[in-house]
Amino acid sequence: MLVELATRLDRSRFEPFVCCMKPRPGDHEHSFVAQLTEADIPIEFADISSQISMPLGLWRLRNVFKNRKPDICQSFLFHANLFSRLAAKAAGVPVVISGVRVAEKEKKWHLRLDCMTQSLVDQYICVSQDVAEFTAQTGRIPLQKITVIPNGIDVADYENAQKSDLTQFGCLPYTRKVIVIGRLHRQKGIDWLLQTLPNWLEFRNDCELLIVGDGPERAVLEQTAAQQPWRNRIHFLGHRRDIPELLAASELLLLPSRWEGMPNVVMQAMAAGLPVVATHVEGIDELLVQQSATSGGDPTALPQICRFGDTDDFTTKINRLLDDENLHRITRIQNKEYIRQNFRIEKMINEYEQLWLSFFEKQSGATTP
Repeated sequence: MLVELATRLDRSRFEPFVCCMKPRPGDHEHSFVAQLTEADIPIEFADISSQISMPLGLWRLRNVFKNRKPDICQSFLFHANLFSRLAAKAAGVPVVISGVRVAEKEKKWHLRLDCMTQSLVDQYICVSQDVAEFTAQTGRIPLQKITVIPNGIDVADYENAQKSDLTQFGCLPYTRKVIVIGRLHRQKGIDWLLQTLPNWLEFRNDCELLIVGDGPERAVLEQTAAQQPWRNRIHFLGHRRDIPELLAASELLLLPSRWEGMPNVVMQAMAAGLPVVATHVEGIDELLVQQSATSGGDPTALPQICRFGDTDDFTTKINRLLDDENLHRITRIQNKEYIRQNFRIEKMINEYEQLWLSFFEKQSGATTP
């Protein structure tokens, strides 16, 4: 989202540059440096690689702000939020805006530090209403400092994608593909997903499970999957950049997360015309609940939502969407149309631009063109 935002800004009004807290990545295949460079966007690196390097990295960031003199500092994710607000205020940057991308339910010290330094922040941008409520209630950030700007995607990337040839990963050409995409971390609930497989994958010889992503739990998850009798139908694809093509070759997306913010992968799957079975985490209300008026106040009554840990409901909904061709077809159409109407990337960019311009007008006392 940071790269999408930086590269799509109206360059007649904004001159972006990007700061990365870490050193310049050596793995060019998995970094976004090339995309930013091709868009003629300068990139600075604070070179923070350990706790020892944090003070020097903070000093480097302050110097970047001193030299470039930005009107607004917009940051994303906890560490960038914390370091940039300290460096920006020390360098005299007029406006500091922090982006809250997830409801942090694991590292409570993140919330404490954020709250302790919130006086340095002019505005918080939350990616969903759920995250905004969490930030205000649990994070104790003043409500008047919070704005909600949902993520957006380029719908055309998913509508026009060609199907990936999944035989390269050992998949059979005639099976139906169920896909999971995300960092292999406890947050994403892949460990629970593997526990549910006896309730659906074991009996579905027509299906294969694709797990896309990398992360700290990959080795443990692969070991768990290798012990299953249907292990030949579970494929770990690692980090991939061809997500539209993988979604085009799949029939169903699963999101078994414990917590989220505004899951991009659900928006991507919906834009690709896939049904979804997701846990009722942050951001799901905006994506899967508001398009339906049939839940009777209980989101988990909808065919695409369940509670985390409710294996029976989760697997029932997987099997139903795979078996009921009419439900599968209607859900595909509804998901695709809802994203097209409500979560286009252009809408997200415009909302960021309008917020930044409102602060610029306050600072300058002038009306922008």
